[in-house]
Amino acid sequence: MDNRELTILLTDLESDRVERKASLSSDRDRICEAICAFANDLPGHNCPGVLFIGVNDDGTCANLPIDDKLLLTLADQRSNGNIQPFPEMTVQKRYLNGCEMAVVIVEPADAPPVRYRGRVWIRAGPRRAVASQQEERHLAEKRRAHDLPFDIRAVSNATLDDLNSTLFKDIYLPAALAPDVLEQNGRSLEQQLMSLRFVTNRLPLVPTVLGILVIGKDPRQFFPAGYIQFLRIDGQELTDPIKDQKEIDGTLSEILTQLDETFQAHISVSSDTISQPVEIRHPDYPIVALQQLARNAILHRTYEGHQCTSTCLLVF
Repeated sequence: MDNRELTILLTDLESDRVERKASLSSDRDRICEAICAFANDLPGHNCPGVLFIGVNDDGTCANLPIDDKLLLTLADQRSNGNIQPFPEMTVQKRYLNGCEMAVVIVEPADAPPVRYRGRVWIRAGPRRAVASQQEERHLAEKRRAHDLPFDIRAVSNATLDDLNSTLFKDIYLPAALAPDVLEQNGRSLEQQLMSLRFVTNRLPLVPTVLGILVIGKDPRQFFPAGYIQFLRIDGQELTDPIKDQKEIDGTLSEILTQLDETFQAHISVSSDTISQPVEIRHPDYPIVALQQLARNAILHRTYEGHQCTSTCLLVF
């Protein structure tokens, strides 16, 4: 967070994303409770909560010296075992409105509820409170939402316009469902996408990982490494000369179709017409084995994250 964002929060006395403390010595438990409450993010802001240390309740400067010892003490609250699971937080020294202060930025937890010494703390307006049983259940539901299988998680920066509706209606549905089922189906396009888990089942509708990979207009926009790097090497080592290479991308069905065509083009077939009464063809690689290898590699690879490597298939 930059100084402008922090200054706005510092001066907003009604925000439930802010806690101000004049010092650390007398308020250590309350600081830990605030960290716990910000990590739980019961209001669902999906934005960091901020503690300002060295600031009075009215936002004025408390003139607290901010040294390395104080910053290390604040940082230690993350991993000393009192807050479970460990919160994601940063501790910094900042100068805001002419005042030197320590700033603790706490990110919302992916696996709430977060507890401080066994208690679940939340923000109730601008104040902290211990969560009720119902509020704990709500936090547990948020955790389960984050625990969804990867393929049906929402792709947050995608919209329905990133899905190819023509591909879905004209190719995918006829291949996936019987004709009589489609004929009786009176549901809207959005309902059909939702039933097949190509979009989330809550408003606003957002494409899932499955939807982007299967019917996305440009899957690599969201999964940059979602492609096949095909290599044919003249030898047994990766350092041997490359005879041919090809980068294959698109939806999963397009990748598999192009890959099958590539396999067919690179398989040499010999014919035996002498020792047998009919022609016997002998491919140097069985196409079924290569197809099985390719499908296993594609279906079991990791698409999550921007740093994963592409699936690479080699034919010697």
